[in-house]
Amino acid sequence: MNEASNKQQAVELLQEFGLKEYEAGCFVALARRPQGTAKEISETSDVPRTRVYDAIRVLEAKGLVEIQHSNPKQFRAVSVDEAIETLRAEYENRAEALRQALVGLEPAESPERTEVTHEVWALSSAQGIESRVRQLIDDADEEIIMVVGHEDVLSDGLLGHLTAASDRGVDIVVGTQDTATLDGLEERLPGVETFVSGIEWLGHSTFPNDDTEIGRLLLVDQSSILVSSFTRDSNGNRSHEQAVFGRGFDNGLVAIVRRLMASGFLAPADD
Repeated sequence: MNEASNKQQAVELLQEFGLKEYEAGCFVALARRPQGTAKEISETSDVPRTRVYDAIRVLEAKGLVEIQHSNPKQFRAVSVDEAIETLRAEYENRAEALRQALVGLEPAESPERTEVTHEVWALSSAQGIESRVRQLIDDADEEIIMVVGHEDVLSDGLLGHLTAASDRGVDIVVGTQDTATLDGLEERLPGVETFVSGIEWLGHSTFPNDDTEIGRLLLVDQSSILVSSFTRDSNGNRSHEQAVFGRGFDNGLVAIVRRLMASGFLAPADD
């Protein structure tokens, strides 16, 4: 990634953390130099000089910029690590405030207290899928079986949740489509039972013009399942990840996936 791309990405990410465009531009400009005047910030960031002062005041209030009252005034950004911690703390505070506000909402209707036995939902974002997988793992009481179609899905965060589930006594079995992924997995998940799956179509479809890959098959407590699939972009990275989540012992989708996973689990691994 070149300098211009890095700069643009930094500005966009800062905006996602709540900064406005000029504020983000001024901070990025200051992060590239020891200190600077309003004129220098404007020249580096393309923020109009008349708007630099307003942006700096906001950044100072957020603890991201320091001011030296000289003539002309000098400004400098706090260190990158300090800025990240400041933004993270503000983000977490906002998230907690949002959680409390949502939890405190009164229901629009009085739902009937009925047990959910059949439930199927679709998920269409990688972040949402990862979040649901981690939730299912965290909620597991007895058993987790996961068959991984590609090592891309084995993030450090996911492995951490699997490790925590294992530590609290949940039986965990993880299968992969090849021995190379399995070898690395055994080192990262000590004490978890692993195997090489016999489900050959996990990696690539046998149908022509079908470039869909299976991300993972997850079965929790023999009643909840999640199946994810994805394609790859021109750079070979995962994209367009989608998933189906089902819950309920009598759910037909759950029954089908249970049998598919059992066939892969029982298949002998290649020597």
